[in-house]
Amino acid sequence: MKFRKLLYTMPLAIAATGLTGCDSMFRDAPFDSLSENIIWADPHLVDEYVLPWYRSMDSGFNTLVTTIMKGLGTEYDPWYGDQLTVGRSDWYQADYGNILKSSQQDLTQRGRSIWSTCYTQVNSINTLLENQDKLAPSIKERVLGEAHFFRAWYYYRMLRTFGGTMIITRTYDPLVDDVKFPRASYAEMVEFICNEAEEAAKHLPLSNAATDVGRPTKGVCYMLRAKTYFWAAGEHYQNQTKSYLGFPDNRTDEMLDLAAAEYDRVIGTKQYDLIPIAATDRDGVVAEYRNIFLTKNSKESIWEVQHADDGNFDYGNGHKLDRDAAAPSFGGTNAAYNPTHNHVEEYRMANGKRINEEGSGYDKNNPYEGRDFRFYANILYDGAQWKGHTMDIHYTMVDGKEVAGEDLTKYGTSTTAAVSRTGYYMAKFLRESQVIDNDETYASSQNCILWRYAELLLDYAEIEYKLNRGDKGLDKVNQIRRRVHMPELTSITWEDIENERRVELAFEKSTYWDLLRWNVAEKRMTGTNNPLYGVKIVYRADGSKQITTRVINGKNTTVRYFRDRQYYLPIDWNDVRYHGLEQNPEWIEM
Repeated sequence: MKFRKLLYTMPLAIAATGLTGCDSMFRDAPFDSLSENIIWADPHLVDEYVLPWYRSMDSGFNTLVTTIMKGLGTEYDPWYGDQLTVGRSDWYQADYGNILKSSQQDLTQRGRSIWSTCYTQVNSINTLLENQDKLAPSIKERVLGEAHFFRAWYYYRMLRTFGGTMIITRTYDPLVDDVKFPRASYAEMVEFICNEAEEAAKHLPLSNAATDVGRPTKGVCYMLRAKTYFWAAGEHYQNQTKSYLGFPDNRTDEMLDLAAAEYDRVIGTKQYDLIPIAATDRDGVVAEYRNIFLTKNSKESIWEVQHADDGNFDYGNGHKLDRDAAAPSFGGTNAAYNPTHNHVEEYRMANGKRINEEGSGYDKNNPYEGRDFRFYANILYDGAQWKGHTMDIHYTMVDGKEVAGEDLTKYGTSTTAAVSRTGYYMAKFLRESQVIDNDETYASSQNCILWRYAELLLDYAEIEYKLNRGDKGLDKVNQIRRRVHMPELTSITWEDIENERRVELAFEKSTYWDLLRWNVAEKRMTGTNNPLYGVKIVYRADGSKQITTRVINGKNTTVRYFRDRQYYLPIDWNDVRYHGLEQNPEWIEM
């Protein structure tokens, strides 16, 4: 069943009444001939109606790197930080590379796409809420809860991307309705999102029945409120001169207190906890830790993108994470998830010490020995074991020439096939048993976890530290460290909190947004300040090895930029003109 979308000249006028799903539901009557009364009264049709709210909320592990002609691009945000990069050089000539280089044209297109997606779904939600009296009693409470939750979700997404936007709570069609909407202030956006999430919580259950797994619950609503306040506490959003860009004064402490109260509510539901790890040896801990990210809707997961189990990529909601991440020895051609050496150095030693700290035991000639167990769970390095294969990510000197190892040698005959540019491949999220073959329609099925209990603890630890309650934050960090059998910290610094977050949440979507929250994006996402490094290992003829680091994205190669204006993407220029809105700073119409 194709989406039904009425396309007008204005992005906000895209009617989001599209349905998707099984064609059999509409064999007797196409959507255009279905009256609204039939839709609202039929629980199955209503479920089809709300499905786009879920499908559009986040791309999960679905990624797409295209040419600018298609105007798409990827939403896998960690690619834009400093923990991951990609192997394919042609992707740097597409939207991905152009966004890395701070292309105003590509960033404008990305902003337009997010803006359109969010307001399309908001209009769909408003349509349902205006017809709520027609909903069948058997689904009314649940659907109203979903509607208010997703209206909060899409405004939360816009808050992070644009600042204050137009708060629209009724259906809107500019072809017949000449009303103009102003930009809301940052404070109004925060209040609206949190009020909507609270309203959603009134209608939603504490937990879902098995048939409703994946739908929002009270805990998810409280988490959204917490995340909104937590975001709004960010340094960049205080003392702003424009009301829609942030608060006119510094409300960091106020927002942190409000966030803490909401995290307490999430904890109080008693629905979430860390998944314990029973093993104590390295291999056992690694296996159990990896399994956390392969287990759908576990007790640690608060909110996640539901990817399909049916193995269908073209028509289902599967993804190709395993294929895109695979090394050449397993038939991989994209090398799309290369951990950087910058990130590898963030993993401390198994004794808890930093790698450059006295007494750490770090050996520069054997840099992968004795590290935090999460390193072995997340990273495939030279000599690591994966699928019964020893990763061969080094060069060997033969007759005076460097011969690339198997996992540095392109697979097949494709001219765009790639290998790791960093000397590492990703293991986190991947299913070691996943079959990777020539069937391009196959799909991986792991869900993409957006929020989990470990992140809640780390958020809370950051709050405690910033509010000078570091002892309470210490316990929350140590809960996570105990789980992976790493030594507990005896005291805590900001470096400890940041490091634990970067290691525990490695490659998860929050790591990109953290750099914006901390107001360090210009430093961390600009290559001249923070070039991305890879490692090169060469085995000499005498059996010794040479390990060097090299810049693979930064000073003298493909340069990354993050400019101050990118804290807010440009809002759609059509709506700037039509509604008379003030555009975000430093953006010009393309």
